[in-house]
Amino acid sequence: MIRYILIRFLWLIPIIICVSLIVFSLMELAPGNAIDAMLSEDLTPEARQELIRRFNLDRPMIYRYGVYMFNLVQGDLGVSDVTGLSVWREFIVRLPNTLVLSFTALIIGAAIAIPLGIIAAMKAGSLVDNAVTVVSLVGVSIPVFWLGLLLILAFSLHFGWLPSGGYEHGIRSLLLPALCSSFALMANAARQTRSNMLEVFKADYLRTARAKGVPERVVIRKHALGNAWIPIITAIGSSLSVQLAGSVVVESVFAWPGIGRLAADAVTARDVTLTTGVVIMTSILYVLVQLIVDVLYAFVDPRVKAQYLSASKKRRRAA
Repeated sequence: MIRYILIRFLWLIPIIICVSLIVFSLMELAPGNAIDAMLSEDLTPEARQELIRRFNLDRPMIYRYGVYMFNLVQGDLGVSDVTGLSVWREFIVRLPNTLVLSFTALIIGAAIAIPLGIIAAMKAGSLVDNAVTVVSLVGVSIPVFWLGLLLILAFSLHFGWLPSGGYEHGIRSLLLPALCSSFALMANAARQTRSNMLEVFKADYLRTARAKGVPERVVIRKHALGNAWIPIITAIGSSLSVQLAGSVVVESVFAWPGIGRLAADAVTARDVTLTTGVVIMTSILYVLVQLIVDVLYAFVDPRVKAQYLSASKKRRRAA
């Protein structure tokens, strides 16, 4: 188990290299550079040349990439090309807001999706099942930004119940972006729960449990749901990863001060260093969430843990 986790951690290295190289290449192909954001300061030609040397813009892109990666190995994400603030500090300041939004959406989505999926599987082919299927398809298909605008129009402008953006109102400010983020997660998890529960319902051990007089509630909760957790955890973990990595739209629509909005502002300002740092750190978060999901498999399903233990015993015997 420990060896497996260490190997997954080592996979962070090529991922960081690939992501950082892609970001640097895309920023190089984009028109303009970081100094264009400072043109309002009426720079003299001498000052402009000094900034070019300061940002290494007179050097090839591969040189700037190498310097950045060298600093990254030492734990330095650099400073913002525009504001001069530490990229690490700006990321850490915004990260809690994104985590709060993502985990709130996760709780809302999972709390609704899992019961809906179970009910739909128990009443397969009924009106309830068809309704859950339609809602799930709509949730997967609807664009996030459009859903966010609809929520603002309904709950902020029409009813006036919730603020349309920002974070000054505490939980009330969190509800709309969390609902918007949870809709796709809810739809995906509900579909996965329904599909896997239908497969588990056909298993012989459920018929045996019912024949022994086990209450239906225990059969569903312990026997059926307990053996359908892995695909459900996969769907929820993937949705959480997507929210952490792709929260730009939701945070921009609702003016939520998270890392997604920080990335959007950095791209708009042509801040190469800040954009690269945010994307790299977000990629690390994405991989860590996937690693946590893989580790959870062993705690949820004893068969997965047995595979890890058997593989470890085989390596010890071979040694």
